[in-house]
Amino acid sequence: MKSRKIRRIIIALLCLAVILILDAWGFSMKPVSYTVSTDKLKRDLKVVFISDLHNCFFGGTDQSGLWEAIEAAQPDIVLFGGDVIDAWGGTKYAVSIMKKVHENYPCAYTPGNHEDMREDKEEFFRQVSDMGIPLLLGDRLEIDAGGQKVRIYGVQEVQAWGKGAPQIDECYDDLDEGYYNILLAHQPEQIDRLLSPEKHFDLILSGHAHGGQWRLPVLLDQGLYAPDQGIFPKYTSGQYQYGGTEHIISRGLARPLRMMFIPRIFNRPELSVITVAAE
Repeated sequence: MKSRKIRRIIIALLCLAVILILDAWGFSMKPVSYTVSTDKLKRDLKVVFISDLHNCFFGGTDQSGLWEAIEAAQPDIVLFGGDVIDAWGGTKYAVSIMKKVHENYPCAYTPGNHEDMREDKEEFFRQVSDMGIPLLLGDRLEIDAGGQKVRIYGVQEVQAWGKGAPQIDECYDDLDEGYYNILLAHQPEQIDRLLSPEKHFDLILSGHAHGGQWRLPVLLDQGLYAPDQGIFPKYTSGQYQYGGTEHIISRGLARPLRMMFIPRIFNRPELSVITVAAE
């Protein structure tokens, strides 16, 4: 009888250890709250920012866990900020949550580097547009959020690509600072190119860096490694301020199996929930 009880205790402790290890390695999602303020709005605005999903799912393949977290945040706007899919593989789970969001909330989407690497990216972009989700590539979307006009801009790459002006220049040419303006710009290390001495966005939302992959409080607060920044990166998560511009970098929602070579450690996938507080 005593040996059976001991076995049960050992099994329970092993299960607890597995849960803690999986959590440390970044399997479970965590809503992370941010607050910024503005005198351009008459009431608070709630924004949910989804970055670096990489076609992962939460709470089952129906995305029930991610959807419940979005609903719990009670957003006015949901924004998709790049790498919702991988450079390879399927798109099913990303499409599933994007469709659900579009049916319930105003939303917009700006792709990242992984979409740009796909041979079928134009097909995916058409699929997103056919759902009714605006695709922002140097473009602007005006959203009515509870009677308040908010403008959303998006750039996939701040350097020149194709013909004509770089996307960020197109956004600044169109910028009206009388509105509350949000810019989706996937790669945070490009922040110097995203800022202008003449005008400013109120809020810039980025991802891409995956929270620095391996994180240790204080010792590796910005993580060990990030794409395009290398070892000991500077911009991987958190909130920054540059004059009148707030910059929020999400750790993103990619789970460890999507990051096989440098898996997440003490770096849980993040659903960013931003409150824009009206002053």
